[in-house]
Amino acid sequence: MALIREMNRNERPREKAKRYGVKSLSAAELLAILMRSGVKGTNALELAESLLQASGDLCGVAKMNFAEMKKIRGISDVKALELLACFELSRRIAYETAVEKNVIRDPESLLEWLYREIGSSQQERFLAVYLNTANHIIDYQVLFVGTINEAGVYPREVFKQALLLNSTNLMLVHNHPSGNLRPSRNDINLTREFVQIGRLMNIRILDDLIVSNSDFFSFAANGLLNDMESNEK
Repeated sequence: MALIREMNRNERPREKAKRYGVKSLSAAELLAILMRSGVKGTNALELAESLLQASGDLCGVAKMNFAEMKKIRGISDVKALELLACFELSRRIAYETAVEKNVIRDPESLLEWLYREIGSSQQERFLAVYLNTANHIIDYQVLFVGTINEAGVYPREVFKQALLLNSTNLMLVHNHPSGNLRPSRNDINLTREFVQIGRLMNIRILDDLIVSNSDFFSFAANGLLNDMESNEK
């Protein structure tokens, strides 16, 4: 492929962005703008396409760490850090947007943040989201990384933090790196334990979410939490 400056002016990523807006660009063109330049024999657009090919898609790029990016010929330390910084900014913007919302009335912002926070992780992560009485996020904590089971997550740590934050409502969240969002027996048993302890402490579990990078399973929406609460009465 020719150097980008040798391409038809209207086909160059930056010129297209100026003329038609960044939404008109492909994923490769957006990445090319971020990387700014290629290497000898490979322009920025070809380099972006190599990155997408190696990772599978844009979500795959977002999952890559520094070392994985550096394996792509032409991705320097600077380019890798710029890309990682871009994805981290996206995650922080999503979190700040979610904090401003009632996450029960407006779950979309919460989900957009969670997809970025743990949905793309290649390890299973468990986090607790602490809410106030208006269902706004006070704080969150990643409590476990690995294979989640009943012995690996300690409810006392979750409720201790809830008391410190004066949080009356909790949302539990974890990801399934496999992409299968159906809850396992361990997931159900662990959630039931949280519901039982929460009733004793007057802290309500509003939901348990299993997320991927673009989809979710809700215990509440599927009636599992109601069943657990009914069995406790």
